[in-house]
Amino acid sequence: MAEAILRLTPELGFQTVLVEPDATRLSGTPRPRGDRLVHDLAAANLDGNTDVVLTDHDRAEIGVVLKEALAAETRYVGIMGNPKKQGPHVAALCSLGVSDEQIGRVHRPIGLNIRARTPAEIAVATLAGLIADRNDRPGGFDFD
Repeated sequence: MAEAILRLTPELGFQTVLVEPDATRLSGTPRPRGDRLVHDLAAANLDGNTDVVLTDHDRAEIGVVLKEALAAETRYVGIMGNPKKQGPHVAALCSLGVSDEQIGRVHRPIGLNIRARTPAEIAVATLAGLIADRNDRPGGFDFD
C-alpha cells in the first residue's frame, strides 16, 4: 500500500515521508523525488499540518507510533483496516494509557468507500479521503 501511495502523492501535492523502522522491508520501494525515508516517526518532523497514514495495522509498534502521532497534534491520523472489526490499535493505545478522546482521533477506516481492492485502488481511495478531509468535505466515508 505504501508503495502505491508514494507513487501517487507527487501529482496530488503531498510531500511524503516514509517511516519504516525495519530497513529489510524496503527493498524495491520507490521513493519519488523530494520524498524522504526515515526510520522513526520523530525524524518526520510532525506538526499540525501533517497527515499520518498507517498502512500496516498488524505491526508490533503500532501503538507507540500512533501515540507519538497523536501527541504531535497532527492534523489527521488514520490506519487502514477492516471497518467491521475493532482495530488492534485500540487495545495497543489503551495499554499505553492513551485517553479515549485521543483514540477517537484515529480514523479507521480511512479513504473513500469505493470498494477498492488492489493496492493502487486503495491508495486512490485513501488519498481522495485525505483531500476531502483537508478541504472539509464529507468525501463519502460512510461504510454501512
